[in-house]
Amino acid sequence: MTFLLLLLGLVLLFLGGELLVRGASNLATSMGISRLVVGLTVVAFSTSAPELAVSLQSALEGQSAVAVGNVVGSNISNILLILGASALVAPLIVARQIVRIDVPMMIASAGLGYAMSLDGTVSRADGLAMMGMLAAYLWMSIRLARQQTEESEPAAARRPMKDAFLVVAGVGMLVMGANWLVDGAVVIARQFGISELIIGLTVVAVGTSLPELATSIIATRRGEREIAVGNIVGSNIFNVLAVLGMTAVLAPGGVPVPTAALAFDYPVMMAASLACLPIFLRRLEIARWEGALFFGYYVAYTLYLLLDATGHDALPYYSGLMLWFVLPLTAITFLTILYRETRRNATAP
Repeated sequence: MTFLLLLLGLVLLFLGGELLVRGASNLATSMGISRLVVGLTVVAFSTSAPELAVSLQSALEGQSAVAVGNVVGSNISNILLILGASALVAPLIVARQIVRIDVPMMIASAGLGYAMSLDGTVSRADGLAMMGMLAAYLWMSIRLARQQTEESEPAAARRPMKDAFLVVAGVGMLVMGANWLVDGAVVIARQFGISELIIGLTVVAVGTSLPELATSIIATRRGEREIAVGNIVGSNIFNVLAVLGMTAVLAPGGVPVPTAALAFDYPVMMAASLACLPIFLRRLEIARWEGALFFGYYVAYTLYLLLDATGHDALPYYSGLMLWFVLPLTAITFLTILYRETRRNATAP
C-alpha cells in the first residue's frame, strides 16, 4: 500500500504540473502579464502550498523539527536539485528582473529567516515581520505586473475561466500527489530509524518540493523557461516569508529551531541562495554544466545528512574534504564569475 501511494503520488504530480503550467501560461497571455511575473507569483505560491500545509500541521502537532527542516530543506532542494535538474533538461533563460529584484529578495528573505532563528525560536513577532516583508514584495510584484500590462500589446482573446480551472485543478493534483508521496516516504524512512530533522530536511522537503520539480521540468520542456526559473525563486521567497512566517504566527509559542539546523542547514540554504547571483548573472542563463554542478552539490548535501544520521565512520573525512577543498574552490569560482560579470556590466555601453 505504501509503494502504491508513492506511485500514485508521482502520477498526480506530473499531471498537476502539466495542468498548472498550461493554465498559468494561458492566463498570462490573456491578461497581458509576462510569464515571468506569473511564475514568480501564481505558480510559485501554488507549488509552495504543500510546504505550507506540512509545516503548519507539523508545528501544531509539536513536530517543530519537521516544520523547520521542511522550509530550509525545500529551499535547498529548490535551488540545487530542481534548478539543477531543469537546467540539465535544457539551459534556462534568466530575465534581468530576476537578477535585479527577485534573487536579492530571495537572499534577503533567507538571511532574515536565519537571523530570526539564531535565538532558537521563530516567535510570533518574527513571523509577523516576515509576512510584512512578503506583503511588500507582493505589492512591488503587482506594480510591475500592471506596468508591464500597460506597456504590452493588447491581450489575446482567451477563455480565462477555463485557464483558471486548469490552474486550480493542477494545484489540487500537486498537493494531493505530494501528500501521498510524502506519507509513503515518511513511513519508509521511520522504519529505518531516521530522525525527524533528517526526515524534514530530505524526505519531506523533497516531497513537498516535487510540485516545483514537476512544474519547472514541464515548463522547461514546453519552452516556458521563464516560468521554470521564476517558480523556483518565488517559491523560495514564499517558503521563508509565508510558510515559516505564518507557521510562527499560528503555532503556540512560535517555532523552536533545532541547533543542528542553525549550525549546518541554514548556512547551506544561505550559500545556495547566494550562489544563484553569479550563476544567473553569467549570460543571463543557467547552462547545463551549471545545472550539473547544482545537482552534484545536492547529492553531496544529502550524502552528508545520511552519513551524519547514521554516525558513519567516513563522516569526518567527508566533512573535511567538503570544508577544506570543495567549498573553497566553489566559492572562489563563484566570486570570480561575479567579479567578471560586474566589471563587464559596468563597462558595457
